[in-house]
Order: sequence, then structure tokens, then C-alpha cells
Amino acid sequence: MKIIEVGTGYTSIPANMGAATEIVVEELSKVFQKENINYYIFDIKDEKRQNTDLKIKEINVPKCFRKKDVSLGIVHKLKRVVYSINLSKALKKEIKSSKDKLVIHFHNQYNMFFYLKLVPKKLKKKVITAYTVHNGTWNGKWDSIKNKIKRKYFQEIYCIKNADKIFVLNEVTKDHFIKQFNIDSKKIIHIANGVNTDIYKPNENDDIVFFQCGSVCDNKNQLEAIKMLTPYLQENRNFKYVYVGGIIDQKYKQKIDNYIKEENIESQVEYLGEITPGKELSKYYSNSKAFIFPSKVEAFSLSILEAMASGLPVIMNKKAILEVDNKLNDIILFYYNEETFSKIIKEKILDDQVRKELSNKERKIVEDFYNWNIIANEYLKYFEKL
Repeated sequence: MKIIEVGTGYTSIPANMGAATEIVVEELSKVFQKENINYYIFDIKDEKRQNTDLKIKEINVPKCFRKKDVSLGIVHKLKRVVYSINLSKALKKEIKSSKDKLVIHFHNQYNMFFYLKLVPKKLKKKVITAYTVHNGTWNGKWDSIKNKIKRKYFQEIYCIKNADKIFVLNEVTKDHFIKQFNIDSKKIIHIANGVNTDIYKPNENDDIVFFQCGSVCDNKNQLEAIKMLTPYLQENRNFKYVYVGGIIDQKYKQKIDNYIKEENIESQVEYLGEITPGKELSKYYSNSKAFIFPSKVEAFSLSILEAMASGLPVIMNKKAILEVDNKLNDIILFYYNEETFSKIIKEKILDDQVRKELSNKERKIVEDFYNWNIIANEYLKYFEKL
């Protein structure tokens, strides 16, 4: 068996920016390599790719599409299309020449859609296609998402209907696929994301820093986190809120800047830009006291696991459209409003003993259930059965 992990074309692997799907592909491949599994990553060409010993076959695209793009506008969509077409050509060649049982693992709707459309049926019959759904939109209630799904994710619908095996990050998505598209429940497997517990580790720090990691936009809801923290920042000038991630919405970032200026907390709210995932990013988790997660919609958050592996209590918006695994439900600190948020800060975060006990529990759960060795071997188990 040979596994082909397909990079999305958003950014190269290893990612040098916040790109959750690319991190998943990288971490799965690291485990495959460590366990001597026959694998390859098919990924977008990048002359500035970070050093890695992972096995990568580069897919060429015009230079104008190789530069970093987080705008998600028309150029981004064109980049996805061009990369996916060239990817399909490369996969076609691979199928023709390979003598192994091939499992092609897709992570993006564009990539698999064009593969399904461009590669002849005769060749596709030789291959097992697996598709992991990373899209958080599916996590919502059907009546509230159905129009958006049909308008923006018709390619993904086509992918799930034609995949041999579908992996989802939550049960809500699985339920939609079964009820709305009559997908056989046996084809759908719920597997969580993981975290690299060798990189993200606890490191006790005396500074009171509240940390958030994620793209700067309304969905990640950084402004709400700052507003909730404002009374504490104003009363305690040694407290800080630090956030990192690419700016998706410049107007939203300006709203944040305007607010912190009005509230006179500019020196305590620090935006550090895009931080390379892994060792560099782990330093900021390690230098913090708590992780704020006010996001509105997510499929499954890598940053929650990164925070827990780093020993940071996770303060999460209870209104978020995000299915949390039962194993994590009891240790995440959910807030409903300003009052419950304030209570968490006082009773859980600023009490060192309580915070350390919570930190130890988080780390244990992550090590036992969410490290990438466990998650990758779950994927392998199903690949081998196909």
C-alpha cells in the first residue's frame, strides 16, 4: 500500500503560517515516515519551502500563484483551480506507473473535484480515494447552512458522494451527510485532529498573558475576547492579551485597533502577526497563562489541542458552533456572558493551584487520546481495510 497525502495548495508543507489542514497533512506524514509506511505528499511547488525530510512531490504552478495569499479572493480561487488541474495530471501519471495499492487522501474540495472530473474512470477504479472534511460550516444546523452549502460547497458535496471513505471531525457533519445526501454511514468515520505533544509542552511562566491563535476575522472573534478582558486589563496594567494569525479581514482588524485605543489598553494588547506553526508558535503558548477561544464556528480546532498540550486552560465561547469531544467537555472552561467569563478568570485562572490542576489534567488527556501517533494510526487502520 502507498498513501498519497494531498496538500491543498493554500500554502506549502511544512506550513510557515497558520494553516490547519497543512499541519494535519504534515503531522500524519511524519508518523507514516517514522513507522516506515510507504507514503508521499503531493504539494504545491515552493522555492522557499522550509527544510524537511518528508517525501514531497512538487506540483508546478505559475510563479504568480506561489506567493502567500490569505485574502481568499478571486486570485486565491484561481490558484486553487490551477493547482488542482496540475495536481490531477500528476496523480494520473502516478496511478499509471504505480504497482502499489494506492490510497489518495484528499483534504480540499477543489483538489478532489478536479481529480474526479479529469482522471479517467478506468484509472480511478485502481485507486482508493479518502476525503477528510475540514470545513467548519458543516457543523451548523442544516436550516441555517443549507443555502451556503449549496452555493459555496457544491464541489464538496460531489466529493463526499464519490469518495470511498469519508473522515469527519464531528458527528454533526456525519449526520448531515447521512440525512441530506443519503451517504452510507459505514463510509463515514469520525476521527479527531491531533497535536504534536513533543513540540507543544507546558512551561510555567509568571506573566499574566491571555493568548489567542487564529486568523484575524469576525469568525475568530478576537474583539469579543478583548472586550471581555478589558476590565482586567484596565485594573491590572501588568496583564496582557496577545494574539497571532494572518489578517483575513483588514476592516475587522481596524475595529480592534480603534477599540483598544478608545479603552486605553493599546500597550496591553499585542498583535504579533503570522507565526510559523511548531516550535516558534509553541513559545507563545508556553509564555501564557490561559488560552481564549471565542470563535463562532469551527469544525475542530487544532489550537485548542495545542493550548491544552501546553498546559493552558481553554476559555471557550459556549455559543460557538463547535462540537467538543466528550473527553474535553469536562476540562474546557465555557463562558456564556461577561459574568461567567469573569468568574472563570477569578476562580480558575488567577488561582494558581486550581489552574495547575487543570493544566495537568489537560496534558494527560491530550497525551492519552490526541497525540498524532494515535490519530495517524487510526487513519492507517481504515486505509488498510479499504
